[in-house]
Amino acid sequence: MTTISIEAIKQLREETGIGMMDCKKALTEANGDLERAKEILREQGLELMEQIGREAKEGRVVSYVHHTGKVGVLVEMACNTDFAAKGAEFIQLANDIALHIASEAPLFVSPDDVPEDVLEAKKAEMRAQLEEQGKPAEIIEKAVEGSIARFVKDNCLIKQPFIKNPDVAIEDLLADLRTKTGENISVAKFVRFAIETEEA
Repeated sequence: MTTISIEAIKQLREETGIGMMDCKKALTEANGDLERAKEILREQGLELMEQIGREAKEGRVVSYVHHTGKVGVLVEMACNTDFAAKGAEFIQLANDIALHIASEAPLFVSPDDVPEDVLEAKKAEMRAQLEEQGKPAEIIEKAVEGSIARFVKDNCLIKQPFIKNPDVAIEDLLADLRTKTGENISVAKFVRFAIETEEA
């Protein structure tokens, strides 16, 4: 039996927009052949790139309040139809994402939402630290680039590893449900409330 690498699964996912689990199944069936796996996905009707462009005008808002009463979250989930918004899997995913936000405290939904001035301030801060350490200019630029990539991954919801299963990111969960429903499902926005308490 052919062993399917995580790199191959990620590549197929990036090239098709299909969820990780379906990509793994297709690659397994295709014995690791990337092109054949794409054909399998098309044959199964899972090619959703046309759906992604549809405007998501429906959805629902879900809430989560931690048992301590000190952290709460509101999440607006978007989809194409009211039917999908009332589906058990959609509601479960929305609740899971609300729980994740409460725990991991992302600052933005996606990399596209990070303001340019925030990125520039982070870059300037990192450059100043490295310049103080006497690092060469080419090393500084590479380090700044890496630091920004980590900042985006750590603080953008869809890039974060899912708290219940760190092997998959939030964006993978969304992609999997898009595959199952044929709907353009996304996190439209969220807000996280927290009462900060000082440790004694």
